Amino acid sequence: MLKVDIVNNFHKVRALVIGDAMLDSYLEGTASRLCSEGPVPVVTKSGEERVPGGAANTASNLRALGAQVMFLGFVGRDANAAYLRTALRRYDIDDGWLVEDPNISTIHKMRILADEQYVVRFDEGDTTNYSKSSREELLYKLEQALTKCDVIVVSDYSYGAVSEDVTSVIKDFRRTQDIPLLVDSKNIISYGKASATLITPNHHEARAAVGRPASIKPPDIEEMMGIGKQLLDCMDCQFIAITMASEGVLLLGQKAEPLHIPAYPIPKASVAGAGDSFLAATALSLAVGADIAEATRIGVENARLAVLKRRTAVVEHRELLLRMSTLDRQSDQPYESLIAELEAARREGKVIVMVNGVFDLLHAGHVNLLRKAKELGDLLVVAINSDKSARRLKGPNRPINDERHRLELVASLEPVDHVVLFDEDTPIQLIKTIRPHVLVKGADYEGQEIPEAPILQDIGTKLVLVPLTENYSTSSLIERILSSAPNQQLTSEVM
Repeated sequence: MLKVDIVNNFHKVRALVIGDAMLDSYLEGTASRLCSEGPVPVVTKSGEERVPGGAANTASNLRALGAQVMFLGFVGRDANAAYLRTALRRYDIDDGWLVEDPNISTIHKMRILADEQYVVRFDEGDTTNYSKSSREELLYKLEQALTKCDVIVVSDYSYGAVSEDVTSVIKDFRRTQDIPLLVDSKNIISYGKASATLITPNHHEARAAVGRPASIKPPDIEEMMGIGKQLLDCMDCQFIAITMASEGVLLLGQKAEPLHIPAYPIPKASVAGAGDSFLAATALSLAVGADIAEATRIGVENARLAVLKRRTAVVEHRELLLRMSTLDRQSDQPYESLIAELEAARREGKVIVMVNGVFDLLHAGHVNLLRKAKELGDLLVVAINSDKSARRLKGPNRPINDERHRLELVASLEPVDHVVLFDEDTPIQLIKTIRPHVLVKGADYEGQEIPEAPILQDIGTKLVLVPLTENYSTSSLIERILSSAPNQQLTSEVM
């Protein structure tokens, strides 16, 4: 399965997140002088930002990547809870799954920055003393959410949301439902019997879990490999992914060879929330059927995008999709995994439909064509002309959008299951390789010579011409744009 196809399917996933809900606040300003009352800077406030933190940030990352999210945790009946609910709704996350308890106070971490430098962090809140009725409400909501989810993510900062009762309910549920369980916890040993699919400690947490002293040195790969094997020996889980900041991720499994996935050196990286970004993308990749190594690689790429952003940030689906399309094109054998997946679908009796085109300046006509094509089968593969191919067909000033953006836009459409680039003038070789059951063309090809037609009978492919949406074409769209521009001399050049 291509990476872009994995990410393109994230929107189909219903993710359950349970953990410690927090509010992250940032007060920022400019320091111009020292305070006369003491040797501290006087900061003139210039802005304030409130975003989901802790497990709430994991939920926000999952939602930003396209998943439907159910987020369970405790909040107090206070201003910070109200701010957190507002922040969650801003990410289109239903805050109705949260359990409100007037006996507790919402966890809040306030960071003060002067000229982009951290000055101090204030922490407040305590969610450990929730009532018995609140615990029962959380367990009830958990049981309801489990029946609706495709992946479970536990984000435990040891503030009390994830109790033994919670892990017991999850473990009982998974005895009959084989869905991925990912655990990110400050105290991973407490999940030794959770039967997790993947546990994701950072290197500090991994060292602590096996009784090693804390270290400020960069993690050593060989040492981390030994620690990971110790953890696997004493924990009931399939895989452990030790996150090691600038050293990347070390993946170990009960029956697999260790895999080190390096990170990219990024100057001035913002690491706040990077672990949540890694966890979210890895979880969704597993939920749509990626193997553990591929899922972990996608998680690393998502974390890479996250650390390029300021503060506690999320990565949008389109950003990761664009990155994955780039990596897929860099692969030496870009079609190998796609062909394997299509062959498996063929054996299951599924009908494979194929459409090809440049898809420059995507418009309603393109969308309607793809929608009608998908109605003819189970899987829709869209073959897109590369930039070189498009220039040969359309002229030196086309395409308007480069292949990277065209690939991303088409992949994001609901009817599309797979996208692939080809460099030739026609996709004849690709059609021979994919062997679709149906090849779809627009009805404007009726009565014209279709270059791919001679090979279709040999491979058992049916040609279907579908009606086009009137008054929609990229060429006419370019004409309208240029006719409305002050300088119309470029019309013939672009066309």
